[in-house]
Amino acid sequence: MVAKVLVAEDDPKQANLLRVYLEREGHSVQVVGDGRAALDRCRAYRPDLVVLDVMMPLVDGLDVCRILRSESDVPILLVTARSTEDDLLLGLDIGADDYLTKPYSPRELTARVRALLRRSGRLPQDDAVVLLVGGLRIDTGRFQVRVDDRPVELTAKEFGILQVLAAEPGRVFTRTQIIDKAFGFDRYVEERTVDAHVMNLRRKVEADPAHPRYVQTVYGRGYRMCDE
Repeated sequence: MVAKVLVAEDDPKQANLLRVYLEREGHSVQVVGDGRAALDRCRAYRPDLVVLDVMMPLVDGLDVCRILRSESDVPILLVTARSTEDDLLLGLDIGADDYLTKPYSPRELTARVRALLRRSGRLPQDDAVVLLVGGLRIDTGRFQVRVDDRPVELTAKEFGILQVLAAEPGRVFTRTQIIDKAFGFDRYVEERTVDAHVMNLRRKVEADPAHPRYVQTVYGRGYRMCDE
């Protein structure tokens, strides 16, 4: 099996469809139908990735996401019928790694799962390297980040942004370029989403997020990694 995936979806037909597509990819899949069961199964099953429906009984999917993120760095793909920008940013702000709006193609979902697993280090990467910038150490193969020898837990997309910037210190990347390089096929990501991820990233790697040493803003252009 490639990875262990937990699907939390209260629609039995939709849940079964996701199971079929994910198992075709080689994943081991478990399905639950409510938020409380999602929390219990995640703690016991320890999946490599969670596909999480927002509208679920007993415990709302957003609350499940918030709790899971406080307990682990497991990649979380939110699935919802809500499609406003505020809903998207809220999901990302509480720790989701990706966001898919219904209706969606099961093939697109499996592609997003594959990308999240790779970015999180749950799938092997042939081009794994260790990037060093000042006191920042990024191990792309192990999906590990350390700042001044202090381990830092990042989400998959935070890690992707940091990896893009650290690979070419001093180079300015526009938000569009960051989306292309860090998020790949995800054409639904907006520039404001990049800003939200960068804000969360700075909280974790910067000693003073208001005056960042590493992830610097170039006003009117985008972001760059300091050139040390």
